[in-house]
Amino acid sequence: MYRHILIPTDGSELAERAVTHGLSLAKFLGAKVTAVTVDERLGAWLSFAESGVTEAFAQYYTEQIKKHVASVLDRLANAAKQAGVPCDTIHVQDVQPYEAIIATATDRGCDLIVMASHGRSGLSAMVLGSVTNKVLTHAKTPVLVVQ
Repeated sequence: MYRHILIPTDGSELAERAVTHGLSLAKFLGAKVTAVTVDERLGAWLSFAESGVTEAFAQYYTEQIKKHVASVLDRLANAAKQAGVPCDTIHVQDVQPYEAIIATATDRGCDLIVMASHGRSGLSAMVLGSVTNKVLTHAKTPVLVVQ
């Protein structure tokens, strides 16, 4: 059935539920996993010149993101190892998260995406946006949503 599962994660508690489901499914099916984290760089949503953000802050922010990403991917890789599931990890920068998730699934030949959703609807979904909703809307790969 499914041979290669993509699990996008940001390290949040909700995303961890998707990680658990994705790894369990992969173990059951004998599939491999690719885990991906995506971050939009500080410059993607904030103009340094206009905001007065210093170069030092930008560097600090970048270092903190790297530490967070390494921690998230290490935890997932260790969980996969304990479950006996082959796992690759990838960190994508400077793109919209939904685009990176879809591109990673396509580039890596994943046949299922397992990801979390907050389950927002109505105005909060429109205002906050939803990476999961955008993946569902644009991906050609099947998506299993965990809430």
